[in-house]
Amino acid sequence: MSVRSIIAMSGTALAVVVVVVFLLALYLLHRYGDLRKQQRMVLLGTLLSWYLCFLIVFILPLDVSTTIYKQCLLDNAHHPTPVPRASHPNQTDDNVSVYPNVSKTNRCEEPWSFIPDGVLPVFWRVVYWTSQFLTWLLLPFMQSYARAGAFSRVGKMKTALIENAIYYGTYLLIFISLLIYVAAHPKWKLSWGQLQTIGITAANTWGLFLLVLLLGYGLVEIPRSYWRSSSQSYLLAKTYFKAAKMANEKVEAEENLADVMEDVAGIHESVRYNHSLRKCVDTILTKCPADYREEMERRAESSGGEKNVLPTKRSLINLHKKVITAVQRHNQTQVQWSILLDEAFHLEDVAKSQSSSVRYFVHSLPSTHHQGWIHRFLYSPTVEWYWECVFRQSFYRLLAVVLCLLSAAVVWSECTFFSTHPVLSLFAVFVHLAEKQHNYICIEMVCFVSILFLCVCVYSTVFRIRFFNYYYLVPHHQTDAYSLQFSGMLFCRLTPPLCLNFLGLIHMDSAISHQDRIQTSYTSIMGSMSVLYFISDGFYIYYPMLVLLLCFATYYSLGSRCLNLLGFHQYITDNDMTSDLVDEGKELIRRERRKRQKAEDGENRRSAWRERYGVQGANGRTRAGYTEFNENQSSPVTEIKKSVKTRRDGEMEEQQRSLLQDNSSDEDSASRRSTGGRYLSLSPSRSGIFDDV
Repeated sequence: MSVRSIIAMSGTALAVVVVVVFLLALYLLHRYGDLRKQQRMVLLGTLLSWYLCFLIVFILPLDVSTTIYKQCLLDNAHHPTPVPRASHPNQTDDNVSVYPNVSKTNRCEEPWSFIPDGVLPVFWRVVYWTSQFLTWLLLPFMQSYARAGAFSRVGKMKTALIENAIYYGTYLLIFISLLIYVAAHPKWKLSWGQLQTIGITAANTWGLFLLVLLLGYGLVEIPRSYWRSSSQSYLLAKTYFKAAKMANEKVEAEENLADVMEDVAGIHESVRYNHSLRKCVDTILTKCPADYREEMERRAESSGGEKNVLPTKRSLINLHKKVITAVQRHNQTQVQWSILLDEAFHLEDVAKSQSSSVRYFVHSLPSTHHQGWIHRFLYSPTVEWYWECVFRQSFYRLLAVVLCLLSAAVVWSECTFFSTHPVLSLFAVFVHLAEKQHNYICIEMVCFVSILFLCVCVYSTVFRIRFFNYYYLVPHHQTDAYSLQFSGMLFCRLTPPLCLNFLGLIHMDSAISHQDRIQTSYTSIMGSMSVLYFISDGFYIYYPMLVLLLCFATYYSLGSRCLNLLGFHQYITDNDMTSDLVDEGKELIRRERRKRQKAEDGENRRSAWRERYGVQGANGRTRAGYTEFNENQSSPVTEIKKSVKTRRDGEMEEQQRSLLQDNSSDEDSASRRSTGGRYLSLSPSRSGIFDDV
């Protein structure tokens, strides 16, 4: 294979990885963020941080295979493999020793993904320092900027700088302390390279501290979650539990929003249109829901607003911040509640289908499943029945066993990777065996699968953790700007120490393994850890062993039990409070199912009536449509006509039109049905289409 073709293949591999990783980051941002409504700078910062972190994970296996190939060339240059000359027929055995041995120079084959010299060092420097700039400087500033309640860009920037002054000052103090420590050491001489190493070591130490905590949770929880997900009864009980908790959160969010809107209404009434602060009030009103704005307008017209105290600019800024938070939280709970209901209905349908003799999956509420024709063709009701009732349980359990074996390999390697003679780390054993065979594809696959599993354990924990609604990643475009940027900060801080930890597991980091090998381009930009030997020889080696204790704590759910004692209810199977919440959630799901079923029946009756009497009759705007109503003497419309005989004909037509266009279900509340002072007549009609009015 020519050099030009190899370079073309390596360039193609690198380009494909770059594009695929970008699409992955963009998909995740689309799933958790709102690309149309959120600020462009927030989306750009989050996308860039996620993209750079994922890029490090996908490019590192190519760096490892390239480094192993360079090490092979170096070993052959120092210790050439002797290959005897081929003997000729007229040559005797005595003359064989006369010909010298020839070194075999083509023993090391270039990997298909070989990256030329000089490309990876520049690539890693750009990626690493850009991610560090984002996580330590730009994203914290943008977080405060997004949550600021100021009404101008200058005001938001000022608030962000003030909030981050303590944040930046703390890191500056730590850096100055390390700088003084290095300067006071008699054997060390300060240089720009050593200053970079000190900064990188400090950042990686902080990231490794958090990495082990998240990794210890993910290594146990991910295999266990798949094993438990194979049980439909467990999933249904946990969904009931989450429904009970979500109902309480939904009520709290609605009450909080109502309280904040009450404050906004008071300010809206007190600040008149000729006041200097009126522009700020209008800005706050644009963030309020439409129904609340209409109510505020009606209240403002009926009241003069002279008795209310005029607010200050600072109070309006604080109120603006409260409005943004309350509206965002309210929207999150509404979407999560709807998604949770669909999940509970689906699991109940699965439980019914398992006990049914018909191998055909039936949805009790078909209106909640609007899929495209491709999905309906490939995932037919029969295929869905076999997957949900037959294959899903076995597949999830098999996947849980595979993930459990990977977790055991990670825990064993984390506790033994410092041993190089003999090699005890399983990942190092696999890489060394593939290195002896010069199987670069196998090396890259082992590295990719290992790093991917570590990232799944760590990143999935980042997506699951929740800090009192202060940080919470919500799917279906409901994550706020603060949480998106906070996740980007965590990714940028966790990915570099995760990659260094993996290189230590496969003995490719000489600062830990103390082997005389060529360093990867990634470790070369980290500098020599000998500047801070107590970190390279102590913390980096022995602290990852703590993952074993964290795995035991996660296995026995010690964290969940502690949170449960503190009042933060967690799903624990042997807990009385959990059983009560499961029963409460089951009753809530049953009520919501009845509401949706009534709404479904009402919609079906209206559709049947439209098909029978046509579009004009459905709109209720022609005399022929009214004739159909007059024929039915017991219908509720007839009663309404008798009660409003004194009104003008236009008012009567308008009321009949509103009745026809109203939602016929009673799913909202009893108060909605009795707004007119009494319940409407429920006597059956001849056509049977107004039974639920």
